[in-house]
Amino acid sequence: MFVQTQKTPNPNSLKFIPGKIVSNSGSFEINNKDEVNNDLVRNILSINGVTGIFLGEDFLSVNKKENTKWEDVKHIIISLINEFYSDGKEFVIDKKLDNEKKGFDEVEKKIIKILDTKIKPAVARDGGDIKFKEFKDGVVTVQLQGSCSGCPSSTMTLKQGVQNLLCHYIPEVKEVIAV
Repeated sequence: MFVQTQKTPNPNSLKFIPGKIVSNSGSFEINNKDEVNNDLVRNILSINGVTGIFLGEDFLSVNKKENTKWEDVKHIIISLINEFYSDGKEFVIDKKLDNEKKGFDEVEKKIIKILDTKIKPAVARDGGDIKFKEFKDGVVTVQLQGSCSGCPSSTMTLKQGVQNLLCHYIPEVKEVIAV
């Protein structure tokens, strides 16, 4: 198996593409190895300098401390991913984490649709994700995950990309902020 790596706009995040399904349950972020009972995730989070993992449908983004060098951890992560899949496992995560709130109003549904169709695919190419949290008084609150979390260019992306797009399509939206 050949695990590809791809740089992201965040110098402290690297995207690992195993060529297999990573999560068949949507995307989510794990920053604490005690939050999950998965050998691969726990082992990667145990590597000195690794601060978090974001799992997408077909990739993992791994975040590291600024003073940790990729050449010190990248080969270990690739080895762990190879070992995981060579044991016959088909995906890293196979459960539905359903903590999304239900009962959105019409404006919130429009916001979520635009995030899902126009913004998430671009953010996923960079190894991250954006999740809708709230819409109140013209302000959309989102959560940036994976490579986007802590990325130096995420503020510009949020204001010039996400905010401009949402304001264009939905007049009720005045501002977008991240938590």
